[in-house]
Amino acid sequence: MAKLVEQYLEIAKKRNPGEPEFLQTLEEVLTSIEPVLEAHPEYVEAGLVERIIEPERMVTFRVPWVDDNGKVQVNRGFRCQFNSALGPYKGGLRFAPSVYSGIVKFLGFEQIFKNSLTGLPIGGGKGGSDFDPNGKSDGEIMRFCQSFITELYRHIGPETDVPAGDLGVGAREIGYMFGQYKRLTNRYCGVLTGKGLSYGGLAGRSEATGYGIVFFVRQMLRHFGDELKGKTVVVSGFGNVAWGTVQKLNQLGAKVITISGPDGYILDEDGIVGEKEEYMLELRNSGKNICQPYVEKFPNAQFFAGEKPWGVKADIYIPCATQNEITIEDAKLMVQNNARYLCEGANMPTTNEAIAYLQENNVVVGPSKAANAGGVACSCIEMGQNAGKTVFSPAQVYEQLEAIMINIHHSSAEASRKYGMGYNLVKGANIAGFEKVAEAMMAQGIV
Repeated sequence: MAKLVEQYLEIAKKRNPGEPEFLQTLEEVLTSIEPVLEAHPEYVEAGLVERIIEPERMVTFRVPWVDDNGKVQVNRGFRCQFNSALGPYKGGLRFAPSVYSGIVKFLGFEQIFKNSLTGLPIGGGKGGSDFDPNGKSDGEIMRFCQSFITELYRHIGPETDVPAGDLGVGAREIGYMFGQYKRLTNRYCGVLTGKGLSYGGLAGRSEATGYGIVFFVRQMLRHFGDELKGKTVVVSGFGNVAWGTVQKLNQLGAKVITISGPDGYILDEDGIVGEKEEYMLELRNSGKNICQPYVEKFPNAQFFAGEKPWGVKADIYIPCATQNEITIEDAKLMVQNNARYLCEGANMPTTNEAIAYLQENNVVVGPSKAANAGGVACSCIEMGQNAGKTVFSPAQVYEQLEAIMINIHHSSAEASRKYGMGYNLVKGANIAGFEKVAEAMMAQGIV
């Protein structure tokens, strides 16, 4: 069966040259599901894996817009509608210079199984543009978003594909795209999630991903009879995901001592709590994408320019920034510091080599497709709210979110146990997510 997985990877390499992030996530998932393929030869016979690694639809388009100087700029837009076996495509839009077809496909493929793990009726997709919102005026961002959705609108809809935000796409960008979609279609519907509360958004959505991560971490610790209270935590990033994570960790009695940005990381031994936690919102909304101003506001903290926080000693590490921020060298530092838990808050923040090293050295790894599924789970709750023309309270949202995250942990742990892998949440999450999608694809025929 290992040879068969190698064949699938070779097919993918030939079809997707120069897309290492996509090939990386394929390798992680396919090597995890080997025992499932052995138990279900009908999946191999039906060419299920060949189909699941190929997007159902990949849309690429130009996005022309006019900057504040009256000059025409042109960016590329993407939407990868990867798999709709479980429901309409669902996944965020990322605006960043690093966005290209390989990033969009990697994120879309991960989204298939992440969405499957939630137990909600949503398929997997992802999109975005190589547009850089940093340093742009509000008018420039509005004109870009309007141009972007003027092409994308024909490919999305509440029963077809429901995008959300991601890196570089927050409530402002969602608002501009929603307004343009409404203008073009004459429809007021739940075509985008992450909307403002005044026009159909979900209470608690901003912190949902971070809260979900912490709910998942808590289940990891409970598995070993442990608890979050009193634990020291290293967090990377300072955006929406990191902020929600820090807030919930503080509420549950843990102590967060780092955040980070592209410019370096902050070490605050006193804990990032209270006013400091709220200051993260100012950093995020400044548009500068740097965290150094934190030490100007709170001089007892230290700033380490150009460095990552993985050498800081802690009980728990939660990367919330971007893909592949934890390398094998970082993993070795964590092991030297006697790390016990790593829970991935960002999408694929740890290289496959680093994950293997951590697991070999008894560090428990909570994979991103399980741990950060809280955001898309709440997006689906928002879809239900819009469809039902109702409004959920924050308490109702948090209750649903916690139940979903507990179930994701349980199904991942159970899938790992079922196939004789012990408590391996990385493989368990891949298997649990894959099994549901595979069953649906088999039921729907060769499509």
